[in-house]
Parts: sequence; structure tokens; C-alpha cells
Amino acid sequence: MNSSYDSKLWGGRFRSKEDELMEKFQNGFKNTLWLLEPDLIGSIAHVSMLIKSNILKQNEGEKIIDGLNSILEDYKNSNLDLDGEYEDVHTFTELELIKRIGDLGKKVHTARSRNDQCNVDMKIFVKKEIKNVISLIDSFLLTLKNKAEENPHIMPGYTHLQRAQVVTFKHHLLAYYNMLKRDKKRLTTSLETISESPLGCGALAGTTHSIDRKFTAELLGFESVYDNFIDGISDRDFVIETMSNFSIIMMHLSRLAEELCLWTSSEFDFVKLDDKYTTGSSIMPQKKNPDAAELVRGRTGRVYGNLFTLLTVMKGLPLSYNKDMQEDKHSFYQSLTTTKECIEIMDKMIETLKANPKKMKKAVKKGFLNATEVADYLVKKNIPFRDAHSIVGQIVIYSEDKDKAIEDLSLDEFSKFSEVFEDDIYDYINYENLLKKGIKKEML
Repeated sequence: MNSSYDSKLWGGRFRSKEDELMEKFQNGFKNTLWLLEPDLIGSIAHVSMLIKSNILKQNEGEKIIDGLNSILEDYKNSNLDLDGEYEDVHTFTELELIKRIGDLGKKVHTARSRNDQCNVDMKIFVKKEIKNVISLIDSFLLTLKNKAEENPHIMPGYTHLQRAQVVTFKHHLLAYYNMLKRDKKRLTTSLETISESPLGCGALAGTTHSIDRKFTAELLGFESVYDNFIDGISDRDFVIETMSNFSIIMMHLSRLAEELCLWTSSEFDFVKLDDKYTTGSSIMPQKKNPDAAELVRGRTGRVYGNLFTLLTVMKGLPLSYNKDMQEDKHSFYQSLTTTKECIEIMDKMIETLKANPKKMKKAVKKGFLNATEVADYLVKKNIPFRDAHSIVGQIVIYSEDKDKAIEDLSLDEFSKFSEVFEDDIYDYINYENLLKKGIKKEML
């Protein structure tokens, strides 16, 4: 008969070993070592509760906790031997504990299932990493704000990727600042969603032991426990919600990356990226490619894909636990690492970016970016806006035919379209002055 502690925590019921392919197919140990610390932290809290509830004797529980702490210390100091074939992190932790303190270690799993153990580990990890991502966003927000304040230069604003109205580079960057502020708020709100502890839910129906779920919840920094055991075991909403937040962050980063790609092209030449975040061509010596921005843009699809993967995994699962849910580990971890890397690299790109205000101002001169303000001028002269819109449309056609900017038309030319034009039109549609009028002052 196989010992259940040879390599599996469930081997006692089986007559034969797993097929080697099956063992490899379901193994998640090496790919989820990042769960080892949360697993040890959760186990220490669980044993502390077993002592409090008189399920373990004081001296037994303390010896188990000392063993768990010794594993944790060795892990943090990179002194832990992680070689060997283990089904998962939870199996490794228990077998390592038994190796260190003997058969007493077999009591660590009293009143607990791998189902609630696994889910609490994920919650501990996700909570910690949300805070880390928020910290990265805070750094990026500061960079965006500082770079914006340094660059109040006028530039074309775009709709449909066509020059539309004059804005400032500062105002443009602050649009991304506001996007990232919303991203931070979403993540902060998600921390509230992850406030329930699943420990004590057991496999799906709790336990007959008189445990104190609220005690472990408090020890682990949760505000409450799941009201429903089945929900506590089958819940992956917190993973999906966080991955959804990551996807929105990546969407914002990708939009900025796309603009960096445009702005650094010869056609725009609005900004220059530091050499540290660009690469060249193996054949064209003149090239300086915005590779970091392109990689951020490309890796956004990876994060989207992981979210869709987990949504697809969960959509047809009956309650409560199914092995399919193991897919949450790979999907989440890849999205997490990708999102963190992209925030950091984008932060560094923006911090070292150099604006080209001369090119931006030159681009403003083409595209009739003061046409809307000409219409506003006419409205102030008591012409209905719809009529003013039509008049300015004709002025634009005329200017195109004459290859002139609107501000370069003479007063006689303006008067061909309306008698209300006076010399003050030139001051009114001057690009620097435009930003000082009305609510536009907020862009300065």
C-alpha cells in the first residue's frame, strides 16, 4: 500500500500510482512557487486558530508554527531546497514540515481542505500584489504630472487622427494622468471586494470541528468570512476582477504607447525617446525604433487573453470546486507580471522623454485648428452658431484653395464671408491667446 505522504496528500485511497503523463499534466509546483509564502502565512494563522480553539495542544501548535516559520525564513533567505517532484506548493509545505518536525506535522491540515487553503493563499497574494501595483501607479502618476508641468507647449489636438483644435502637451499628458487615477481607484475598490476569508469553508461544506473562522480572518487581515461555504470555495471573482482592472490599465498604457510611436516618427517628431528604451535596425543604420512602446502595445493582448481565458474557464463550472480552476494561477500571474513590467517601463520612458515644442507649434499652423474659434467669434457677434459654422466652412475651403492659414487672411478676405469681421479677429484666433480664453485656461 502507498503511504499517503510519499508524494501525495491523498494517496491512501488509491491502489496504483498516477500515470507519469497525468502527474506531469496536473503538476503546478514549479509554476506557482510564488504561492509558497502566502501558503505558509495562511498555515501559520490556521494553526494559531487550532490552538485557540483547543483542537491542538499549545505545545503541539507552537512546534508546528516554529516549523512553518523555519520554512518561511529559509524561503526568504533563498536557503530552501525546492528540488523534487511535488504536486503543488501545498503538498511541498506539508511534506517539508513533516520532514522537519516529524509526524506532528501531519496535524497541520486538521479542519482544512486544499480548497479553502488554496483560495486563501490566492487572496493573500492578490491583495499584496494589488497594493504593489497601486504603488507603481503612484510613481507613474507623479512622473506624468511632472512631465506635464515641464511642457506647457501648444500642440495639435486630434479627433479621427486629424488635427482638430489647439491644446497643450501638458493637457494631453494629464489625460493619461486622469486615466491612471481611475485605474488606482478601481484597484483600491477591489481591495474591499477581497475582504472575505475562505479559510474554514473546508472542501465545500465547512467542518465538524468547532473552529473560529473570524479569528483566522483577523490574523490574515480580512474584514469578514464568507457567509456561504460553497461560495467561499468556488469564488474566483476576485481574481477576474483584478485581471479586468489590469486589462483596463493595459488599455490605457497601450493608447499612450501608440501615441509615442506616432509622436516619435519623422512625420510627427513631437517627442524623442531616450536611447535606453529604443533599439536600432540590423540593416538600416539610421533607425531608432520605439521598441519599448511597441512591446507595451503588443503585450496588452496577452493580458486581455488571460482575462478571457479565466472567464471562459469559469463560465460553465458547476458548484463548487473543479480542477479547471487551477488555471487561475497561470493566467493571473502572467497578467500581473506583464502589467507591472509595462507600468514600470512606461514610467521610465515618460520620465526621460524630450518634447519638441518647435515641431508641435509648426504642426498647429496647418490644419485650421482655430476654425472653431472663428465660429465662436461670429457667435459673439450675434450670428447663430449654425450659420457661423457654415460661414467658417466656406472660409476653410477658400483658405485651402489659396494655400493660406486662416490667420493669414486679410480683413478684406474675411469680409467676403461676413460683414461682422473686424480687426479684433486676429487677436481672437491667435493660438497662444486661444488658450487664455474661457474654460480653455484649464489647459495651461
